Amino acid sequence: MVNILITLLCGAVAGYVAGRIMNSANGLVMDIILGLVGGVVGSVVLGLIGVSGSGLIGGILVAIVGACLLIWLVRVLKK
Repeated sequence: MVNILITLLCGAVAGYVAGRIMNSANGLVMDIILGLVGGVVGSVVLGLIGVSGSGLIGGILVAIVGACLLIWLVRVLKK
């Protein structure tokens, strides 16, 4: 149960940070959702190139990368 809460908190932080990095206009709630999904996307994409994050900080960094990718993808699809 605690691991799930930590994962959700990391995803929320990652979404918020990625939203600020990408200057996102999606809104806070959407940024947090993208951060949660970005954790999975980031671990898959970075795993394909042989990079992984360990620990709390590594997990947040991987989720930030994934969330940035998702924000970029949402922008491309909206055009």
